[in-house]
Amino acid sequence: MSDPKTLSKKNDVSVSSDAEEDSFAASRTPSRRASSIFSLEDPPLEPPNESDIKKFTSDEYHFSMIRNLHLADLITMMNGFSGFYSIISCLRFTLTKKPHYVQRAHFFILLGMFFDVFDGKVARLRNRSSLMGQELDSLADLVSFGVAPASIAFAIGFQSTIDVLVLSFFVLCGLTRLARFNVTVAQLPKDVTGKSKYFEGLPIPTSLFLVGTMAYLVNQGFILDNIPLGIFAQSEWYEFHPAVLVFFLQGCGMISKSLKIPKL
Repeated sequence: MSDPKTLSKKNDVSVSSDAEEDSFAASRTPSRRASSIFSLEDPPLEPPNESDIKKFTSDEYHFSMIRNLHLADLITMMNGFSGFYSIISCLRFTLTKKPHYVQRAHFFILLGMFFDVFDGKVARLRNRSSLMGQELDSLADLVSFGVAPASIAFAIGFQSTIDVLVLSFFVLCGLTRLARFNVTVAQLPKDVTGKSKYFEGLPIPTSLFLVGTMAYLVNQGFILDNIPLGIFAQSEWYEFHPAVLVFFLQGCGMISKSLKIPKL
């Protein structure tokens, strides 16, 4: 029979040899990122380093603002462009009353949502974080999911003074919610991957629910003088459309601190 000590030594040598082979294979095999465009996981990125910060703040670099933009930043700006073009389409609708313009406004908000999701995927695929990424994302979201939906609402008939005040409240709540997120995101509880466990208040892209509802109203012809629930106190200075209160509730949900929505 074999000596147990001899067998133990042989096993140790075998394990050591296997470990060396695995290490050698790993050194010869190109590393792969766990994240991809189609991945549902969003691992956190490393923060910008001192070199990135210097490129933005130093006077030694010409056209630094343009040169230092990452691919994900350019996609984020396409989100802002989509929101702005949606607003332009609303203005064209108010001038011409041609419904295809307001339908186009809805489409560009959906396109903005695509860019809003895609920019984060690209950043993680390239494993590069941007110094301005979070701020650009918030500003673009305000245009696409705050100002643009309010512009559609005004264009389709929510045009009384009270209506406009409610729409302004909705936009300002979105602005406040995004500013609070930028300030507090580092303090929110994180899971083991470094992601925030929940949204504090309704995320501003949830205004897509309102966009979808307005798209239905446009499709059915329930706009201008045919808005559901009619108008309250018509011809009075305080007249308004009761349906506009949905924007008020959405605004309250965005700035709520007690409303915590778990992330999937």
